Amino acid sequence: MKRFLPWIIGAVVILGIYSWVKGINNTAVTLSQTVEQSWGDVQTAYQRRNDLIGNLVNTVKGAADFEKSTLTAVIEARAKATSITVDPKNISAEQLAQFNQAQSGVSSSLSRLLVTVEKYPDLKANQNFLKLQDELASTENQILTARTRFNEAVMPYNTHIKTFPNSLFAGIFGFKEKAYFQSVAGAEKPVEVKF
Repeated sequence: MKRFLPWIIGAVVILGIYSWVKGINNTAVTLSQTVEQSWGDVQTAYQRRNDLIGNLVNTVKGAADFEKSTLTAVIEARAKATSITVDPKNISAEQLAQFNQAQSGVSSSLSRLLVTVEKYPDLKANQNFLKLQDELASTENQILTARTRFNEAVMPYNTHIKTFPNSLFAGIFGFKEKAYFQSVAGAEKPVEVKF
């Protein structure tokens, strides 16, 4: 029995190391999948906004002799925003910044559209327009929630792959740090309201 003891101890140690490394990998895979699912939720919320913008623009076109440049700016910003894609498996800070910048353009042009609408009393009273405006406000809240949940999913993933000794194996298994959603440059400044 004594001559098998070193073999038994060696097998237990190897099995223990295998289980430990397997746990590191499987946890990283699970956390990565959560990040990807959260990114899908962000994209779904932005897609809903893009769909609503199309309906909003058509309603405004039909209800008023509207400034064409404002409508064109909204349509172009929407097209630019939908052309940017981010790979959820390799989310980088650069990709998120580019995506965020495009979405910021949509928000900016949409704000100009809504401010310009104030000049048209008939449009402001249009039930379709009011309903779309309410849905758009609700969608903006959904976008905020989806972005927050995305960042909440990224944090445990990044923490897991960056802590020692997990960091030793994360690179071997191909796990890379994922970027957080950041606000657009200048978002910390208060909005200037003029009457």
